[in-house]
Amino acid sequence: MSTTTSEVLSETTLLRFATAGSVDDGKSTLVGRLLHDSKSVLTDQLEAVERASASRGQDAPDLALLTDGLRAEREQGITIDVAYRYFATPRRRFILADTPGHVQYTRNMVTGASTAELTVILIDARNGVVEQTRRHAALAALLRVPHVVLAVNKMDLVDYAEPVFAAIAEEFTAYATELGVPEVTAIPISALAGDNVVEPSANMDWYGGPTVLEHLETVPVTHDLSHCHARLPVQYVIRPQTAEHPDYRGYAGQIAAGSFRVGEQITVLPSGRSTKIAGIDLLGEPVDVAWTTQSVTILLEDDIDISRGDLLVPSKDAPPTTQDIEATVCHVADAPLTVGHRVLLKHGTRTVKAIVKDIPSRLTLDDLSLHPHPGQLVANDIGRVKIRTAEPLPVDSYSDSRRTGSFILIDPNDGTTLTAGMVGESFASPEPVKDEAEDDGWDF
Repeated sequence: MSTTTSEVLSETTLLRFATAGSVDDGKSTLVGRLLHDSKSVLTDQLEAVERASASRGQDAPDLALLTDGLRAEREQGITIDVAYRYFATPRRRFILADTPGHVQYTRNMVTGASTAELTVILIDARNGVVEQTRRHAALAALLRVPHVVLAVNKMDLVDYAEPVFAAIAEEFTAYATELGVPEVTAIPISALAGDNVVEPSANMDWYGGPTVLEHLETVPVTHDLSHCHARLPVQYVIRPQTAEHPDYRGYAGQIAAGSFRVGEQITVLPSGRSTKIAGIDLLGEPVDVAWTTQSVTILLEDDIDISRGDLLVPSKDAPPTTQDIEATVCHVADAPLTVGHRVLLKHGTRTVKAIVKDIPSRLTLDDLSLHPHPGQLVANDIGRVKIRTAEPLPVDSYSDSRRTGSFILIDPNDGTTLTAGMVGESFASPEPVKDEAEDDGWDF
């Protein structure tokens, strides 16, 4: 019996990865080359790119246009939003997030890399490591991305010189190691010419490592949430009240981490009440066990007051609840985040009132020094914050679970997302000072 393409793909692993780098380092060209040379571009897509390139007076197709899909992006020749692309090879399936390079779009990189298992950071071989490179490396470290690929691009413009590549790789690897990045793989490439993207380069016989695609196909997917502490944020309470199921009461949501099994003792947080799982429904069918990313409905043996925002966890592995959260954040809003700021904190499916009690430090990316007690964080700043919530929350450390160890801060006036936070993640920060914000009814 022959094996179909869908059967092959069902047996391959999925890798989520993001690209990052400074403006004009060639991210979109690399992505376009990767899609084109791996035969992942449809004929009509390629024809559209050829027409668009010809209309701009270019002799060859501009592969960057495969990802720069917005009109404003094509007019400016830059990426201004996260472009997601899905493609596959016989060895692996991929979800790719092409993120912007401008410093004012660093917040977009947080979005693109927050679920990535690997980040490709591009560097222009002519410019070497720059501030935005350090910013992206710091974000990769904070977001706990387990694998980083350093793609030293435009090697054709430095005569494919090995010393240029070696110096950049050494500087970046030393910086990333200091940040705590666990693994860096450096690859010299020319995205425009295709050197070491999909096929090995004949111009760099001194390099004996993998191409970009070869590394993407073989790197182990180590950030497997199925082995994390089991967590299910309740999204919806289901009570159909039909004649067939008059007493049906289920708690629906997507499993954020780990697995759940029928008969398992669980605890509902933040109330702390315990019971056992009586049943698990998956796509309308009963199952004995369910795991990470599956959307399920949990049925319980006892009647417990549970609503949207509660968290179901194994009783033997319940996280502590707290109203005091310490975290490292990337501020994404144009308006600054200040000490005493009244916000909404969204954790999983739960949203509560909160106050920014202190901003102990802001990270200076040039030398990784900490600016103590800056008083505020502005757009794209990375800093340490202390937050007090109106209600206790069951939070994990981000290093244990990226899903239940993360949160966002929201402006209660207009719903704007202000800040993305990672619980417990920290560059060493100085001692906090006492909050002296005025009492306006939000103190908890």
